[in-house]
Amino acid sequence: MPTSSAEYRESGRLRSGARVDEDDSQAAEPAPRRRRHLPAAERERQIVEAATRFFAEQGFAGQTRELAARMGITHSAIFRYFPTKEALIERVYDQVFVARWNPDWGPMVRDRSRPLEARLVQFYREYAARIFDYEWVRIFVFAGLRSVDITPRYLAIVREALILPVCAELRAEFGLEPPDALPLQEREIEAVWALHGKVFYIAVRKYVYNLPTPEDVGPILADDVSVFMCGAPALFRAIHADAAARGQAAG
Repeated sequence: MPTSSAEYRESGRLRSGARVDEDDSQAAEPAPRRRRHLPAAERERQIVEAATRFFAEQGFAGQTRELAARMGITHSAIFRYFPTKEALIERVYDQVFVARWNPDWGPMVRDRSRPLEARLVQFYREYAARIFDYEWVRIFVFAGLRSVDITPRYLAIVREALILPVCAELRAEFGLEPPDALPLQEREIEAVWALHGKVFYIAVRKYVYNLPTPEDVGPILADDVSVFMCGAPALFRAIHADAAARGQAAG
């Protein structure tokens, strides 16, 4: 499981199968507005920030030629820093998604000196503070609709760094066998995904559906975790007993 932002970057390059349409025609470009000369690093930063806003608004069908026009630079200026649209999307993924994942969340979730419910509430409060954001949510949704592999790569991080560890912590909390003695069951994993999805849906309602949501989501997140933890003991014990019985019958 990746444990640092650098490892997440190394584990997540755009797969060759991901297809991003782009108009690479060499039509004459309109003369850009005159802009002051900027150091290369600053210009690159501006392009990434503008691309993040652009893709959040237009999705990945948006053309880099339009992005350049919005920025008041030539189309070729973008490709001076990012040779392909895929390379630009990769940088957006790195900045918007990878950089916001805190590698300290894993150890915090696994810290058994504190009740699991308290750990989950802390995690989701901190997580919401980072991802309940117009650009983050809309790019994530657009990527899934467009089959750009930002979404599955990010969810792979969530699964390995959060979902599976939480399943293991739930077993420990309820006095059940650890995963190395009895492999995690699909129903356990799906139960934790359901909690995660419930939290994320608040952001979808706000930034995709443009519906009102609570100004302070902290108490809502605590309620979601509390409801989950109320039902989880009986559910996990039943799943565990069923898996153990099937294992004995097979043996």
